[in-house]
Amino acid sequence: MSKLPHLNETGEVHIVNVGDKDSTRRVAVAEGRIHMEADTLAAIREQRIKKGDVLAVARVAGLMASKKTWETVPLCHPIQLTHAEVTLEPLDDGSGIHCTARTETVERTGVEMEALNAVQAALLTVYDMCKGMDRGMTIDGVRLMEKSGGRSGTWEREGEPGRD
Repeated sequence: MSKLPHLNETGEVHIVNVGDKDSTRRVAVAEGRIHMEADTLAAIREQRIKKGDVLAVARVAGLMASKKTWETVPLCHPIQLTHAEVTLEPLDDGSGIHCTARTETVERTGVEMEALNAVQAALLTVYDMCKGMDRGMTIDGVRLMEKSGGRSGTWEREGEPGRD
């Protein structure tokens, strides 16, 4: 009925059977941004947010989320990550923070969702920790930048350099 792997012959949703796939090294990189008032970013940089070190807590939240993706995204397989990295960097123009997540595994299925989930959780944590100061923050640009491994091979977002 459908070429989507999460639908069976009758159109019902199911978890894809990856039992016949080979375990291969798989890597994914995702990114996103949170935009905020300049005063909010200054407070983050100067560690004046009452809830603590925003960037450190957000980094840990992203790492935790990458490991638990299968618990919040219904059709994801639980996979063992061999590496996860989350970076949060203030934007040069002072308008917010850029987040990048890189996830790696040697499994039968990819780690794109883990990288995307890490970015979302990290940025949501920034929002949560700073909302008392700036409720108008906006999260955007969350997207997969590259992935490698598995049957589909390597993919990079066109027109943008790879991130290694």
